[in-house]
Amino acid sequence: MTLKNYIFKNLWLQVVLSLIIGLCVGLILGDDVGVGLDDDSLDSLSSYLKIPANIFLSVILMIIVPLIFASIVVAIANLGAKEKLKTLGLGIGVYFVITTTIAILIAITLASIIAPGSILDLTALQESHDLSEEDLKVTEGFSLDDIPEVVSNIIPRNPIVSYLEGQMFSILIMALIVGLSMAALPKDSVKPLLDLLESIQKITLYILLMAMKIVPFAVFGLIVGMVATVGIGTMVGLGVYMVTVVLGLGAMLLVYAMFIKFVAKRSFSSTFSKFRNPQTLAFSTASSMATMPMTLKTAEDDLKLDPRVSKFVIPLGTTVNMDGTALYQVIAVFFLAQLFAIELSMLSILVIIVTSLLASIGTPAVPGAGTIVLSTILITVGIPPVGILLLLSVDRILDMIRTMVNVTGDLTASCVFDKITRD
Repeated sequence: MTLKNYIFKNLWLQVVLSLIIGLCVGLILGDDVGVGLDDDSLDSLSSYLKIPANIFLSVILMIIVPLIFASIVVAIANLGAKEKLKTLGLGIGVYFVITTTIAILIAITLASIIAPGSILDLTALQESHDLSEEDLKVTEGFSLDDIPEVVSNIIPRNPIVSYLEGQMFSILIMALIVGLSMAALPKDSVKPLLDLLESIQKITLYILLMAMKIVPFAVFGLIVGMVATVGIGTMVGLGVYMVTVVLGLGAMLLVYAMFIKFVAKRSFSSTFSKFRNPQTLAFSTASSMATMPMTLKTAEDDLKLDPRVSKFVIPLGTTVNMDGTALYQVIAVFFLAQLFAIELSMLSILVIIVTSLLASIGTPAVPGAGTIVLSTILITVGIPPVGILLLLSVDRILDMIRTMVNVTGDLTASCVFDKITRD
């Protein structure tokens, strides 16, 4: 096989090459080592370079709701025995809560020990972004009295509104209710709807696979714009914060390795080597949803997992299992609290843990969604959300890494519950 054919056959290699080329082009266009285009020219060029990424993201948003709904309903309906459904459904819920809690505790430990926010100067943030004293004002945050209302609205009252607004957690709850109801009814009575949903699942997955072909171009455009606009100096200035997040994500990968070794009873070296394709794609696209077809393919073709398990765990995990995102959000909260010199009490830390756990469940599996949800956590503990401006310059890099960890967590969960259900 020639090098050209090998590159065209492996999407992950195309993505890696796009990253490297994009980094070089971004350096040439930026101020650090290159020609230093003026801001207007750079903005205009970046808008054109982002066209493939915008198209790809639009495709994801177009099919994310029908794909998730159909995948979960079909998986539950096809699980078969009610005992297996109870084992898998209840077990995976408990498992996701445990791994997310571990990720949050790792984040709290690292952020408290390293204290990345104490290194930077708040005055520099204020001057660089032209912020007023009002923007930097620390508030008391939301009251815990709001929790009953939030819990009461978990079940969607209007499924059409949930669909139009992309309320993924509400759609997930509705899919679980429909799937469980179909599993309890005679198969003949639900077969027409099941066939329709299976067709929707296949069509949406095929659309995603076709959209994958523009991923290398999307990655190239995003990397060029980020490096040329932000520059190397700014990213180095946030190096300690980035290192803290990466160390936490690395620790989470070690946790997954132990689950694979001691629970799934697999060799973690050979198993992790088979994770390469979805991990690389997740790193490049920063979207668990965009990676899901590759994740499913790897689970069934390379890992030889039971399709009934993988087609339930992976779509569910793509929606609710965001260990990497939860870890990043907690470190970001501690980083900004240290930057604003806010002393976090034990109650505040408990609120951060609970909010991060719930927020990770409701985080959409699309690029940049973790940063959007982060603002909710910041408001909860009274930290000015304007601090997110400081994080945006390096968020793309961290988003790619934490998405890779999220996808690894989904594959690990599939291996664990494939072993459990077989036993």
